[in-house]
Amino acid sequence: MIAQLFSTTLYNTRTNISLLILRIGIGLLMLTHGWPKLLRLMEGGEISFPDPLGMGATLSLVMAVIAEFVGSIFVMLGLATRLAAFSLLFTMIVAVFIVHADDPFARKELGLMYLLVYIILLIMGAGKYALDKYIK
Repeated sequence: MIAQLFSTTLYNTRTNISLLILRIGIGLLMLTHGWPKLLRLMEGGEISFPDPLGMGATLSLVMAVIAEFVGSIFVMLGLATRLAAFSLLFTMIVAVFIVHADDPFARKELGLMYLLVYIILLIMGAGKYALDKYIK
């Protein structure tokens, strides 16, 4: 019992279930950021959104929606997971280190936690329980 508690062995089934839980959980959480941006984009009219990379407010918002909304759905499905995780990782890097660069740590903390999860997904991939499994 104690040996199992402190075991460092990775078990395939546990790893794959953990990745599934991580993907669905982080995807749902990020959707709460992407959905309002999608609604703002669909409203039309004058768009006010940070433009940290000099692409223009509208394109910056479109890119954030693609990453945070579409990318989150892809992550949850396990479809093009590494590509989606990379786009989300890039978005979090911009948010934390450029948009919120002068903000206190507490304001950056959530973005950093998302960033860490996307690094793990970029390294590990989607796992067995994902649509990526069927793409050859």
